[in-house]
Amino acid sequence: MASAASTSLERTYRYLRIGLAGTVVAIFVAILQSAATYGWLTSISDYFYTPARDVFVGSLIAVSLALFALSGRGAERALLDAAALFAPLIALVPTTVVAGTVPGVGVTCSGRCFPPEYEPDAANGVVVYLVLGVLMLLVALLLGALGQVSLAAVWPSLVIAAAVLAVTGLTWAFARDAFVQNAHFFATTAFFALFAAVAVRNAFPRQGPPPTPLFRALYTAIAAGLVLVLVAYVVLLPQANGSGIPIVLIVEAIALALFFAFWVVQGIEKWSDPDPSIMSG
Repeated sequence: MASAASTSLERTYRYLRIGLAGTVVAIFVAILQSAATYGWLTSISDYFYTPARDVFVGSLIAVSLALFALSGRGAERALLDAAALFAPLIALVPTTVVAGTVPGVGVTCSGRCFPPEYEPDAANGVVVYLVLGVLMLLVALLLGALGQVSLAAVWPSLVIAAAVLAVTGLTWAFARDAFVQNAHFFATTAFFALFAAVAVRNAFPRQGPPPTPLFRALYTAIAAGLVLVLVAYVVLLPQANGSGIPIVLIVEAIALALFFAFWVVQGIEKWSDPDPSIMSG
């Protein structure tokens, strides 16, 4: 019979997985509401500049916290911790836009560029991100020194975090124009690339029992789908101009749907797992 502690832990992980799937639903509902007024924009990220902004940002921050809590151990810990680092940057540094594609947002460049009036918002978010990130590293090192955390187990996550924070801080300080022009794109690309790797690791774990053929097939399909939409995103976003069918918006919607599907599959597979961390090795 499971102890009260293990039952509570299982319930916590179940709720985290359900919550991660729920963030996708929240973003879709917010965008659908905004689309009724603003129409179909070139990408999901463009809805940052509409009333959907609060839900978009809040959902991505919630994703980051939940991924840290679910990061498990081994290589999977490093992958999910890294993804958790990029999610806030997607939220806090808005995407570039094309002139005339987002009502009320003015840019004068040809092609995609960052609206200058939103730089103070990005500055506020980036500074908070850097301060909290450094504090997180210091707390992890302190816990390691006190023997509460095994530094041998978490050092890859700490190295990745230090690298992401250093690159973010240096580019923000010394190459701000390049940062605001490219940070959202690179953070989004990195986030979904890391998550594709997580899906592959779930399909082919190195330790612990392998998933059943059904779950392996589902994880593999999700990973393959994420790779395909990631390639499409990288190729199509620079060409998105708001005319015709919003291909990038559709591609991003598919990526979010695959993210949702992963957590539904993961939740079903691990629902009664006595060790409810995301992976077993």
